[in-house]
Amino acid sequence: MSYQIAIDTIHLRPTPRIAHTEFCDHDPLMEHVERISGECFRDAWQLDLLWGTNDGPFGFSKGRTTDMGHASFLADGSDQRDAKPSPFTSPEEVWAFDAVKEYQPPLEADLIRHYEAWHQTRKKQHPNQLVTGGYYKTLVSGAIDAFGWDNLLEAAAEPDKFEKVLDSFFRLTMHYVKAQAKTSIEVYINHDDMVWSSGPFMAPDFYRRVIFPRYAELWKVLRNAGKKVLYCSDANFGMFVDDIFAAGADGLIFEPMTPLEPIVAKYGQSKILVSSKVDCRTLTFGTPSAIQKEIDDTLKLAHRCPGFIFAVGNHIPANIPIENALFYFNYLQNHWHRK
Repeated sequence: MSYQIAIDTIHLRPTPRIAHTEFCDHDPLMEHVERISGECFRDAWQLDLLWGTNDGPFGFSKGRTTDMGHASFLADGSDQRDAKPSPFTSPEEVWAFDAVKEYQPPLEADLIRHYEAWHQTRKKQHPNQLVTGGYYKTLVSGAIDAFGWDNLLEAAAEPDKFEKVLDSFFRLTMHYVKAQAKTSIEVYINHDDMVWSSGPFMAPDFYRRVIFPRYAELWKVLRNAGKKVLYCSDANFGMFVDDIFAAGADGLIFEPMTPLEPIVAKYGQSKILVSSKVDCRTLTFGTPSAIQKEIDDTLKLAHRCPGFIFAVGNHIPANIPIENALFYFNYLQNHWHRK
């Protein structure tokens, strides 16, 4: 693990090995690694960058949201939740929605103090890693959390009306962005799950007309403050990679659904790429040789990229066999050194 490897990678400087991060929900794996190594998991697995987003001291708790439930990812199933009825019952209610009025964000000065204290605490807790700032419920993710998928899709059928709704999430997010821009964070993660596994669920022109220009305004504030911006979305946003970089992102965090090869070919020398071809489904159901192939295929690309940060592309859930996870990391660390 090394803060220095992470920050050098973020700035596209030479490093002795490829940087590493993981998003891991696998408590039995982490406990096993800590018991065997005598170190905390993040140090034993040489994590250089630690993901972090923060939606403020009370997030959306002051207003209406839709609980769509949650599948079980944790080993004990404690994160499983059944769906509840949405407080929204018609597209008209969605179109009348204003996120700023609904969620009543804190004063900027209070937010700055909140974010700086959070960041300093995480730095003390994780002295060997680069810890990020960031915001989770940006535009589309904010709308998903508020309305649920059914209401969102019905409302999005009227693009001009839906744009006004997303603009309210943009104005809300900008308030949080301006606060984080005035803190000592070095890297900001802009999370926004704006697509499905099949790609965009709204017209591509809507993304380019409505969403990406608003990203550009958010990221301009951060980049003017000297922050590096990493854009993160689940699923397949491959058709929008050029648009995201044109809007000002310094890098991407993405799953194997978004093809790695064309991104490396076009942006491998100039952007930060946090991903791999290693799929959690292969770790769960595959053989060591299948896992090895996905690592090897990734490293062939990653060694050409100064800003590459290796990670299982769609996180490490609790159902992955421990022996597969251990094989993954042991093989990776034996082959990630740069020549």
